[in-house]
Amino acid sequence: MADEIVREQRGHVLLLTINRPEARNAINRATALALEAALDEAEADDEVWVIVLTGAGDKAFSAGMDLKAFAAGEVPFTDHGFAGIANRFLTKPIIAAANGAALAGGFEIMISCDMVVAADHAKFGIPEASRGLIAGGGGLIRLAKRIPITVAYEMALTADPIDAQRAYELGIVNRVVPGEAVLDTAIALAERVAANAPLAVRTSKRVMHEAVELTEAEAWRVNNDAFGAIGASSDALEGAVAFAEKRPPVWTGR
Repeated sequence: MADEIVREQRGHVLLLTINRPEARNAINRATALALEAALDEAEADDEVWVIVLTGAGDKAFSAGMDLKAFAAGEVPFTDHGFAGIANRFLTKPIIAAANGAALAGGFEIMISCDMVVAADHAKFGIPEASRGLIAGGGGLIRLAKRIPITVAYEMALTADPIDAQRAYELGIVNRVVPGEAVLDTAIALAERVAANAPLAVRTSKRVMHEAVELTEAEAWRVNNDAFGAIGASSDALEGAVAFAEKRPPVWTGR
């Protein structure tokens, strides 16, 4: 794994750290490729059930695109969009541990994740309009689906950031904690998810992801197909047997 992304396995939880603190974890081409590769490996690894993504240091989760590298001709986009994450669906849950500011592309990386634990000093936003650009890494798409459209307009059109508490009130983040507790809180949340049947977790994520874009009738078809498939799984039987035997289940992901 490239030095730009540090990989650490903690049981069934994989911790990925964007490792460019000297550049506020800004994304250059090498970092985008390294994050894409790390996520590809995580998707293929049966021992990885949940992913936590954070940034090195306590100043920034990510400042977004490395503008110096961009000016030199580097483009930090891959086949999976900005930073190798913005335009992809990960079957496994991914939690952002926002240890500091997440602005522009850094914010777009953060909201590419399923859940967010934020430091109380963090700032979030898409300030691209103030630089003559637009948030091209999915921010204009995802933000408008997650929060009231009037607030999304305000964030995009004024380019003003919001603080962590406001992000929590809007539902952009799940937890706001002191900076020193961000990673431990995110890992604990990931471990709570990983305590459940991995196939059921991934299927639940997929159904919710698809249902957002479907009519209710179409969503019910997706839901019912998924329910039937899960009901026939080994883990579903194990869950029932473990409950009857009053013991913790042993999940296999099958």
